Amino acid sequence: MELYEYTVHELVEKLEKGEITSEELTKSYFKRIKEIDPKIKAYVSILEEDALEKAKKVDEDRKSGKTVSKFAGIPIGIKDNMCIAGTKTTCSSKMLENFIAPYNATVIDKLNNEGLIYLGKLNMDEFAMGGSTEYSAFFKTHNPWDLERVPGGSSGGSAAAVAAEIAPWTLGSDTGGSIRQPSSLCGVVGLKPTYGLVSRYGLVAFASSLDQIGPITKDVTDSAILLNLISGHDEKDSTSMNVEKKDYTLSLINDVKGMKIGLPKEYIGDGIDEEVKQSILEVAKKYEELGATVEECSLDVGKYATAVYYIIACAEASSNLGRFDGIRYGYRTEKFDSLKDIYRNSRSEGFGPEVKRRIILGTYVLSSGYYDAYYKKAQKVRTVIKNAYDELFKKYDLLLTPTSPTTAFKIGEKLNNPLQMYLADICTVPVNIGGLPAMSLPCSLDSKGLPIGFQLIGKAFGEETIFKAAYTYEQNSNFRENKPTFKGGEI
Repeated sequence: MELYEYTVHELVEKLEKGEITSEELTKSYFKRIKEIDPKIKAYVSILEEDALEKAKKVDEDRKSGKTVSKFAGIPIGIKDNMCIAGTKTTCSSKMLENFIAPYNATVIDKLNNEGLIYLGKLNMDEFAMGGSTEYSAFFKTHNPWDLERVPGGSSGGSAAAVAAEIAPWTLGSDTGGSIRQPSSLCGVVGLKPTYGLVSRYGLVAFASSLDQIGPITKDVTDSAILLNLISGHDEKDSTSMNVEKKDYTLSLINDVKGMKIGLPKEYIGDGIDEEVKQSILEVAKKYEELGATVEECSLDVGKYATAVYYIIACAEASSNLGRFDGIRYGYRTEKFDSLKDIYRNSRSEGFGPEVKRRIILGTYVLSSGYYDAYYKKAQKVRTVIKNAYDELFKKYDLLLTPTSPTTAFKIGEKLNNPLQMYLADICTVPVNIGGLPAMSLPCSLDSKGLPIGFQLIGKAFGEETIFKAAYTYEQNSNFRENKPTFKGGEI
């Protein structure tokens, strides 16, 4: 096996035993990136020089007997909306094309404390607005399973990098499914933690009440490890929850006997691809064979979730993106005769079509005369959806749904139909509205050889239950024997 084929927990073992060095490992990834990334286009920027320098330092420290974290020297890829001091943070937008972050995001400080090495920043839909990574201002990322198809979004670069083995694990952000949906389409493991479990400080905001950073990994064990590293209370984030620190690896137990899992009938009905539906029912059957009880249940308010999500998310985006005015930082137009021209032209030239669409929608629902009719009503329905989840979790330990209603669609297929693109999030947005944790895991391939993912939803701060159920399924399935084929498209 090549070094890039191992999981992180296997690489940690090799580093600890002295079988490999961090420099060897890091070089193997950059070699792989140079070979594979021209096909995938996952990386916006490569941090090779800094990474190799850091790897050498870690190796020297280990050799001299200096105490270092067991994760020191492990490479990682970072979605390009998280600040790394002294490094470009573009959000895949012309607006921030040359922005150098002056400080670290809290998750980066936490990874620095463990000695992790940054391979580079990963492509995304501009300002995390999109579900296919086609809205990047720089280039489209391709799905490693079929280069003519999208990897999902907005964390498409993060998911594609793990699937293509050009990063051992990555960080993404999830506002309405942006970790889970691309993880499903790329056949990897993606976790959206409970809102407030991971600090958002240094994450460029899209929708502040919905955004959450989380791990994208090859397997469930790596997901638990990375959540251990990035979770925890942060005084710099007013929405960070001060909850007891847990070791999620303790939940990696191959046993679901006595667990009750709800299967909401609305998520295996109309609008869900037939092959996806059958795969979810097979997952349910597998859980029953392993000793869990799976029952059909109802989450009928879920049908309102997409409308609620796009009202709230666009409203918050409109507010958050007001800071990009061509004055303080970011892109500034060269064509202006007045202050108004600077605002208008900088935003017209600096933002892409999807960002403009959401800003306009958000400004509309917040405007006088429409605030009560749309935004206020959406917030009330948000509470109704959250209460519906609370009721279900009185009866069930977890809920099981598809992650995406379809497998990966072709590049360009939904680009001119925003509504169709928005409906691709139908299975994931209710989780963000409720602030709940959820994980996407791969379960099978469809008839085109594309990955199908399923979603496990837990109650707030119920990540341990998700990890236990996810690990059990993974230990009793063989999906990881499948590898992306890199078929089709231009090589």
